[in-house]
Amino acid sequence: MTIKPNFEELEKFSKQQIDTANAFAATLTKGLQEIAAETTEYSKQAFAANSSTVEKLLGARTVQTAVEIQTEYAKSAYDGFVAQATKLNDLYAKLAGEAFKPLGAAFAAFQAK
Repeated sequence: MTIKPNFEELEKFSKQQIDTANAFAATLTKGLQEIAAETTEYSKQAFAANSSTVEKLLGARTVQTAVEIQTEYAKSAYDGFVAQATKLNDLYAKLAGEAFKPLGAAFAAFQAK
């Protein structure tokens, strides 16, 4: 019993695999760019808030005022960090879901054969 290779099927399968890899790479790249842009924006905002706080601290006339400024900054920085972490978590979850859709479809098609 000999097995004859079906070159048309092999070519079709190879093309599907390349298309799947390209779709995965494109989605992954787009998602990582979105995450990088979000992280860059957060960094800019955090730097501006830090600079503003330093200016306020330098202008503080009493220790009580400095403590209030620092307390306000710490609360704001913490709230901002938690919000950013939540946003990034959502972006990573979205990226994972979208990036693996082509792989899941290719795997399902492979199993069907």
